[in-house]
Amino acid sequence: MLTDSRDRLFDRPGPVGDFVFDAEVARVFPDMISRSVPGYAAIINMIELLTRMHAQPGTRLYDLGCSLGAASLAMARGLQHPDCPIIAVDNAPAMLERARAHARGLAHEIAFRQADIREVTIENASVVVLNFTLQFLPPADRSGLLRGIREGLAPGGILILSEKIAGETPEEDAVLVEMHHAFKRQQGYSELEISQKRAALERVLSPERLSTHRERLERVGFSRADVWFRCFNFVSIVARK
Repeated sequence: MLTDSRDRLFDRPGPVGDFVFDAEVARVFPDMISRSVPGYAAIINMIELLTRMHAQPGTRLYDLGCSLGAASLAMARGLQHPDCPIIAVDNAPAMLERARAHARGLAHEIAFRQADIREVTIENASVVVLNFTLQFLPPADRSGLLRGIREGLAPGGILILSEKIAGETPEEDAVLVEMHHAFKRQQGYSELEISQKRAALERVLSPERLSTHRERLERVGFSRADVWFRCFNFVSIVARK
């Protein structure tokens, strides 16, 4: 049986490489994300609600960049239509191994796939989730992915997009970052852990301004994009076809 542990990956000084979703990260990920992303549990709970509101009979649901499957499980809990497959995609084998273990015994089966989400064709979807995933793609690849999602949504379908964002100005960004770091201190992370994890992430995670996200979603054809959650520099958006 796979067990989860407390995140201590960055508690010792030393060379810091790029952040990767390997077996060590997978082992501590539930603790890591709950202590790093303010409001994460609320976002997961509301994905269940939004699925209940928007999933349509005979359509597909996608969780792109599913990690350990928290959003996938929320979608399964909220789904009221047995004829809707849930397709959960990630490119990290260690994350998928634990995701499959977490999903065992569910009444509604989740189809986990190891793949690059940029190569997944979205078809007849009523709900698509990108939960803190887009930020890890090169900015040049983001419009293409979102356009493919929009084209693959059924009429009335939604995209739930959660992201870490940058402030609209350098001054706002500095304030948001300091509040986020204060949150992490409150969760028990040391200054060393905060600084070393930030160094590991900043080479692979590229946050963008909220205005950039809104403009891109409009540009690729979404009819509207509404922020339904925000805490510091973390937001979640519902974008509608």
